[in-house]
Amino acid sequence: MYKLYVLKSLLAEKSYVGITVDLERRLNKHNSGRTTYTKRYLPWKVVYTEDVANLNEARKREKYMKSAAGRKFLRNFVFKD
Repeated sequence: MYKLYVLKSLLAEKSYVGITVDLERRLNKHNSGRTTYTKRYLPWKVVYTEDVANLNEARKREKYMKSAAGRKFLRNFVFKD
């Protein structure tokens, strides 16, 4: 089982979309500064997750979330204040 996740920076108006099989380990990696993009906007928190059955579907969902339609979904339903 894969997990699609969306992180939000607590420092800046930035977000990050990724996939993993171990969300806790992956979040720790992002927050420890060992990931190129995310180390600039530490710390991060998880704001959205989806369980996905396989890697192929997880990559499709990740690609969607990074598209204009996916960003609109995140803006309207996840980051809505």
